[in-house]
Amino acid sequence: MTLPSGAELLLILFVILLLFGANKLPDLARSMGRSARIFKSEVKEMQNDEAGEQPKQQHEIESAAAQETRSAAQDADFWERPENQPRS
Repeated sequence: MTLPSGAELLLILFVILLLFGANKLPDLARSMGRSARIFKSEVKEMQNDEAGEQPKQQHEIESAAAQETRSAAQDADFWERPENQPRS
């Protein structure tokens, strides 16, 4: 694919000017810039999510295991307390 020459670029710009009008061109350029920024930030966020996903999943697994261990220990402590002993 070859790049358009100077004359072709001028023709393309002229057609765009005719289609959208001089008043709409700044708004069109602003909208395109805003869309490009949003797209760029979303791509960057996806890359960060993919890079941080593995440690996050590992942390969730470790956290769930620790919670289960604490829960079992608390249940054992509960029955060992004097106020929770069966009355004779």
